Amino acid sequence: MKIGIIGAGNIGGNLTRRFTAVGHEVSVANSRGPETLSELAAETGATAVTVEQAPVGADVVVVTIPLKSIPGLPSGLFAGAEGVTVIDTGNYYPQRDGRIAEIEEGTTESRWTAEQLGHTVVKAFNGTYAQHILDKPQPKGTPGRVALPIAGDDEAAKQVVQTLLDEIGFDTVDAGGLDESWRQQPGTPVYGLSADVAAVTKALAEASPERPADFRA
Repeated sequence: MKIGIIGAGNIGGNLTRRFTAVGHEVSVANSRGPETLSELAAETGATAVTVEQAPVGADVVVVTIPLKSIPGLPSGLFAGAEGVTVIDTGNYYPQRDGRIAEIEEGTTESRWTAEQLGHTVVKAFNGTYAQHILDKPQPKGTPGRVALPIAGDDEAAKQVVQTLLDEIGFDTVDAGGLDESWRQQPGTPVYGLSADVAAVTKALAEASPERPADFRA
């Protein structure tokens, strides 16, 4: 599978490591240019590209940049990207991102991101510690295998993400559509949780739609 990754921070870098480790063809981009990604490319075998090049020919694109940077992505980045699964790892931190009125007024983070991108997304990896992407994988069927929640409106895209997660060593819990993705946003019980399917399912059910004060502008 061909995977493009936009953002090479802690999450993007470790996803590059895991996806290449299981045999996927990965192109990785950041805002500073491919020449700044030479070490990651040499380590993993990924190809360093520009942001505009990352989605070209990709089956999956991971967008893993601060929310405040989403509107600054190139216009039409996903134009003609029918059938491409886009994974959104983002979270709204007003202390970093500034006030985003639509999110403050109730639009979920990933719904807002999908509207900015002009392409639906699957919310995943947003509450995962970056190091856990490397440290927590286990073979399928292992008791207590860590599960990650995902949310999205496109069932086929969610199945693609579930398959990818399984390949890199994680179970999945379907958290519903994008309008339910608040259940895994910062400040909820599942955020930062490293646990199995049963515990993650319970944490999602216990979430409150009221965003804690720490996560409001």
